[in-house]
Amino acid sequence: MTWVNQIQILNLIYTSSCIALGLMGSWCMLAFALDRFGRKPLTAQTFDALIVLGCAVRPGGTASAALHRRTMHAVDLWHQGLAPRIIMTGGVGRHAPAESLVSAAIAEEHGIPRDSILVEDQSKNTIENAHFAATVHNDASTWSVLVVTDGYHCWRSKRIFSRYFCTVTATGSTPGTRLRVKGALREVISILFMLIR
Repeated sequence: MTWVNQIQILNLIYTSSCIALGLMGSWCMLAFALDRFGRKPLTAQTFDALIVLGCAVRPGGTASAALHRRTMHAVDLWHQGLAPRIIMTGGVGRHAPAESLVSAAIAEEHGIPRDSILVEDQSKNTIENAHFAATVHNDASTWSVLVVTDGYHCWRSKRIFSRYFCTVTATGSTPGTRLRVKGALREVISILFMLIR
């Protein structure tokens, strides 16, 4: 191998490394922006409904940490008077019962009247969360809604729910640092797939 070939190989390695570092840096910056978007403070306003996005149910039918956290965030917002009702979303995933039924039970345990809770128990993903949530009431598509999910999930959720509801705002519950970082990095990929479709 001549010294010219060696220089060409080194240049190729250097260029490839720079591109890889640039892509990784962009990925991390987007993930940080998503996390920050979901943690913006809410402006003083009220909504027709809060919508809790479903998340995993554990074996035995108990809520995962994320589902419990999202539900409790919505419960707190309801008690603050931000909306008269909460729509719980999520069908049956790996473990029964439906995610929405588990979150509804948590909400009732924390003082939300049953007639203030609406349930959709068919959805399997965020798009279906939005689609089926818009069918729980005849006028639901005309409502202003506050979507409650994890912070890093707010940007995509707001975009999706805006296809089905009149006015959409999103607010995020805040998981631990490790889950925030992991979730935000994964969410960048989900957004790319959403934009490609």
